[in-house]
Amino acid sequence: MAEFQRPTLCCCRKALTVPSKSCEGGRNLAQCRLVDIASASNFHSFKLRHFHLDLRLNFAVKEMTGWQVLELVPIQPGAHTLVLDSHPSLLIHSIDCKVPGTTAAQDITLSLTYRVDPFTDYGSSLNISLPASVTRPHRAFQITVRYTTTDGPAIWWLDAELTCGQTRPLVFTQGHSVCNRSFFPCFDTPAVKSTYSATVRVPEGVTVLMSASRSAYSKQERVFQFSMEYPVPAYLVALVAGDLQHADIGPRSRVWAEPCILACAVSKLGGSVERWLNVAEDLFGPYVWGRYDIVFLPPSFPIVAMENPCLTFIISSILESREFLLIDVIHEIAHGWFGNAVTNATWEEMWLSEGLATYAQRRITTEAYGEAFTCLETVFRLDALHRQMRLLGDNNPVSKLQVKFEPGINPSSLMNLFTYEKGFCFVSYLSQLCGDVKSFDSFLRAYIEQFKFTSVVAQDLLDFFLGFFPELKESCVAQREGLEFERWLNDCGPPLCEPDLSAGGVLTGPVQSLCDLWACDPQDPEAIANFNLSSWSTFQTVLFLDRLLDRSPLSNQVMGQLSRCYSAQLDEMNAEVQIRWLQIVVRNSFYPDLPRVRGFLHKHTSRMYTVPLYEDLCAGVMKCFAAEMFYQTQTRLHPNLRRTLQQILFQTSALPPTTGSVSSLLPTAIPSSPTPGGHPGPTDPPGTGTIALRDVNVSA
Repeated sequence: MAEFQRPTLCCCRKALTVPSKSCEGGRNLAQCRLVDIASASNFHSFKLRHFHLDLRLNFAVKEMTGWQVLELVPIQPGAHTLVLDSHPSLLIHSIDCKVPGTTAAQDITLSLTYRVDPFTDYGSSLNISLPASVTRPHRAFQITVRYTTTDGPAIWWLDAELTCGQTRPLVFTQGHSVCNRSFFPCFDTPAVKSTYSATVRVPEGVTVLMSASRSAYSKQERVFQFSMEYPVPAYLVALVAGDLQHADIGPRSRVWAEPCILACAVSKLGGSVERWLNVAEDLFGPYVWGRYDIVFLPPSFPIVAMENPCLTFIISSILESREFLLIDVIHEIAHGWFGNAVTNATWEEMWLSEGLATYAQRRITTEAYGEAFTCLETVFRLDALHRQMRLLGDNNPVSKLQVKFEPGINPSSLMNLFTYEKGFCFVSYLSQLCGDVKSFDSFLRAYIEQFKFTSVVAQDLLDFFLGFFPELKESCVAQREGLEFERWLNDCGPPLCEPDLSAGGVLTGPVQSLCDLWACDPQDPEAIANFNLSSWSTFQTVLFLDRLLDRSPLSNQVMGQLSRCYSAQLDEMNAEVQIRWLQIVVRNSFYPDLPRVRGFLHKHTSRMYTVPLYEDLCAGVMKCFAAEMFYQTQTRLHPNLRRTLQQILFQTSALPPTTGSVSSLLPTAIPSSPTPGGHPGPTDPPGTGTIALRDVNVSA
């Protein structure tokens, strides 16, 4: 029998050794010398046991000041320099080290020398010289870094007028994927996990939340204490502070939000979250994080949602659409198993988090809402995938599951639908190989149990899969012609196969029938009138509008008929529906409905709704209108979004082209396809991060 060759599929720059049971979590990343080119740190030389943050929040000057204590153990001899990921926005004041003595009273604190070197445009390296007395192998020591944050990519300060209530300021952090090095010095790689704790001091009236399993508050001292008892990578450490209130919605879940939107959030989610958690546990095993709370953030939140453990961050704008809210929250719940408990070891294999979470999300919705509902959602996501494929071309390397990016390329700029939907299709193919979806559920439960709280590469998943199903290994499914595992991971282009979605025909069939009627020349008004969009689900309506958008340009006569049939009706629907119609209006230069575009941009200041419209306006003949709208609304936009829109309007880019790199193969201006947002970087320029802005199923 042909053996499954590990080095062929490995995402690392060096071939990994086959894991042994003696390796921690099945693998020893230090011995394997996993290479993460997005990190400047020497994470393979030290084990991070724990770190503690002690921070004071100053809303007046928009700074966090304090210190970080890292507990480290040398695991490589001769390592006399500790290198951490940092950022120019982090101002380091001092660094010292506690040298352990024979007793605690004899411990000595030494001031350490350090330097900060350039690394990439998204970070720098903090090089700390260590005395020989602390670098004895396998003996723990502590480093204390005193610092102040300024205007870094991870930390978003919102003035009161940019919040939902517009009464008090708010701050939140967003670490995915390499932003948290501007929040605290760290091993900013998903290969490293540790526990953490935090002390946060705030002004009166401010509530602080963190992605932690335990919390406490001293009202007298205005101090919040947090502890995360399970190991997490740096990017999953998150904080939000502001005028936040809560309401319990289940035995282990509560909603946090500004007072003005709390009741709405509770009404949309009350009773549902515990049901979804129970379904997920039946499928994939126990939920290991204890609590599952949700905090709704203002429209300035740069993505739709983020799977921070114990505390999902989600944009408040999504409350308009029940179905999108449902899918996004379930996706974040799925990350509790896939992405948080078991994490991709490098950003070159984000599909290990997003593809598996998307598959898990759809298993949950199938059990909770039926196969037809799941197939409908999958159809319009795969439509978006093929739309993006047409824009990028079949040979673009960003369509690989194992993306190889060059040094200096921000991993956030490569967040796209392929990590979600092509990854989902590969996972679905693996489930089909089993012949029984329940057997694959059992495999996923065993996979989580085997690799829980560790970071993995694709080969770990595939080796474990073939070991779990030895009959598949014996039949050489990894080398099946046309569907080889190696081709799935390393070939450009669309998925090699897609799952059977015929069960969704009862919902997708009417959509396609109506699309076909509008494609006829001339149209049949009576036949069209038989279809009532108000009786359709949101997903059916957006699929219809997406497919109309794909057929643009449409004649002015057809646009007039569409407007007469649907404009007023669509005005009463949620923003996910409205934006699709407005993109049709803009791309077809249908001036009679331009006031609707104006009204929408005055109302919505969320990145996920503004960027796609501005891209379409500027790609056509309406650039002057776009500039007018920008100047009318810019004071209500977050500075980062304001910069992005200026780049779109004036065709500038925050990132210079990199010859020969993956990012240089991305188009300079890609119209964002109208599907939900994802994990683009907070300061992404047009044509890099915004390519995924509405195409990526939420979360990270």
